[in-house]
Amino acid sequence: MNTANAKLPVAVNGQPLPSLADMLERITPAVVNISTENTSSGTPVKDPVYRHFFGKNVPTQPGKPIGTGSGIVIDAQNGYVVTNAHVIENANKIIVTLKDKRQFYAKIIGKDLKADVAVIQIQPDRLTAMVVASGKPSRVGDFVVAIGNPYGLGQSVTSGIVSALGRTGLGIEDYEDFIQTDAPINPGNSGGALVNLRGELIGINTAILGGKSGGNVGIGFAIPADMIINITDQLVQNGRVERGQLGIEIQDIRPALVKAFNLPDGQGALISGVVSLSPADKAGIKEGDIITRINGATVTNSSNLKSMIGNLRMGSKVQMEYVRNGLIKKCVAEVGQVSAGMYREIDRQPAIVSEPEVEKDDPWGSFEVDN
Repeated sequence: MNTANAKLPVAVNGQPLPSLADMLERITPAVVNISTENTSSGTPVKDPVYRHFFGKNVPTQPGKPIGTGSGIVIDAQNGYVVTNAHVIENANKIIVTLKDKRQFYAKIIGKDLKADVAVIQIQPDRLTAMVVASGKPSRVGDFVVAIGNPYGLGQSVTSGIVSALGRTGLGIEDYEDFIQTDAPINPGNSGGALVNLRGELIGINTAILGGKSGGNVGIGFAIPADMIINITDQLVQNGRVERGQLGIEIQDIRPALVKAFNLPDGQGALISGVVSLSPADKAGIKEGDIITRINGATVTNSSNLKSMIGNLRMGSKVQMEYVRNGLIKKCVAEVGQVSAGMYREIDRQPAIVSEPEVEKDDPWGSFEVDN
């Protein structure tokens, strides 16, 4: 008696079915699983509504919690692996497991707690490194793939799209410029890769907006690859990150200023103070100016500007476009270092900027209420 086994079609109307398999076979060896043994529990997440993928340690022995997370090989020749700083927080033992099940002990090269990035090193034995995306930046709607170690189950792959770019002010990290994605990601994915359909790294998964279970609700955040590369380069070279500063204090702009200066989409950051003889002062920036563009990129708000400047190297040149008294101006500043004491000398009163007289209308006039 002959039997027949049902098979999925490989083509429809002569056209092969789309698949990510070939791309994933090539790049998934660059994504590793990370497990740690800690002597103490980690620092809690700043905002309880945002749940870090790896923030939860599962104790298996008294006084010896075990944690799991993910990482990405960025340099195969030297064995450098990038991950989130909270993945290896308080770890006294770090074990990296490759896709082919080989395991290595890792040592910490450097950590940047303000951006939640860390570099660890393993033995450079037949490793595969992830290629970083170059060329056109990601756009909302681009298809992406998340690769990591959810719940410690082992390497897993999910897909989705870029939901938003430049997410800041979430209170997750000190420096934020997140890619938001709906690719399903869960606890354990922290430090894993977010890649485009060419298999190029565009970000490192870092946090999720979690429900009661702490699992995926379709809102995840990844640190952009360009920010990661800048940080990892400094960690490898110096073991620490020196962030550029301009010597300014900033705040979000008020609606009246948006209308008065005709600012596009209400974007920009208001300068509320300038340190004397700082890079900004030498470039001619004054209190009350509104920074709208940095190196050609639009400044959306004060948090966005903080991240853009913080991602620049010491001594680098920065082109700034700003609004002063309704006029668009430009200048170039050299990013430097400004001491905390110099910032304390700034008068912290809000910037005094002339605003137009606005008639006080009935606040309920534009609403209709149905009883």
